[in-house]
Amino acid sequence: MDQALLSSLFVPQRSYLCSQCNVRDICLPTGMTRDELECIDGRMVSGRQRLVRGERLFQVGDRFDACYAIWTGHFKSCVMSKDGREQVTGFQMAGELIGLDGIGSGRHEVDAVALDDSQVCVIQYADLEALTLEVGSLQQQFHRFLSHEIVRNHRVMLLLGSMNAEERLAAFLINLTQRQRQRGYSASSIVLRMSREEIGSYLGLKIETVSRTFSKFQANGLLFVRHRQIQVVDPVGLQLIVDGEIA
Repeated sequence: MDQALLSSLFVPQRSYLCSQCNVRDICLPTGMTRDELECIDGRMVSGRQRLVRGERLFQVGDRFDACYAIWTGHFKSCVMSKDGREQVTGFQMAGELIGLDGIGSGRHEVDAVALDDSQVCVIQYADLEALTLEVGSLQQQFHRFLSHEIVRNHRVMLLLGSMNAEERLAAFLINLTQRQRQRGYSASSIVLRMSREEIGSYLGLKIETVSRTFSKFQANGLLFVRHRQIQVVDPVGLQLIVDGEIA
C-alpha cells in the first residue's frame, strides 16, 4: 500500500483488548484486576491510528475529542512561536498518554509529531469519562497521569531555571534511561529519536552547546556517542553532575 495511504490510517475498533496489550502495565490499565480489565475491554479504545515519521497526530487549535495512548513509537509535543521557531515541550514514548492538553479549553494547545513510525490507541474522551465512573481504579490511574504531567512541568521549570548546560543534558539522559528501564529495555543503551536541535529546544540550549556537551561527556568517559546511538558508560557520574557534585 502507498505510504501516503498509510499516513494517519485509522483502524476502527475490532479486538483492541487492554487485557492482552503488551504495554498494559505502563499504560492506563496498570494495576487493574481481571474483572476491571474485562469491563474496559472493547470499550475504552475506539481504534488505532498509524502515523509516519514527521506526521502530526494533532496540532494547535484542533478540536479536542480524544486522548491517545502510544502503543509503538515516539512523539514530541511542540508549539510554534510568532516568529516561526519551534519550541519542544516534551517527548513521549510507548505507554504514555498524549492529548491531555485539550481537556481544559476543548482545543489542543500543542502539536504532537511522530518522531518515528508510530501507532496510538484512540480513546474518545466521552467514553473515558463514562468508564472512570464505572471503574474506580481507572479513574485513579487517570488522575495519576494528570498529576505526573503537572510534576513533569515543574521539573522542566526547575531544569531550565536553575541548571547549567551539563546538568540539563545529564538529567535528560537519566530520565530517558529510567523510562526505558520501565519498559523492559536496556537502561544503558539509548537510540535518540530526536535530533540535537530538538533536544536543545527542549532544554533551552543552542544546538552547538548540546553537541559540545555530548562531546565533553564522551571525553570524560561518561558516554560513548555514535550519531544517535548513546551508550551510558558511567550512570553514577551523570547523576553526580545532576546533583552538582561534579563541576
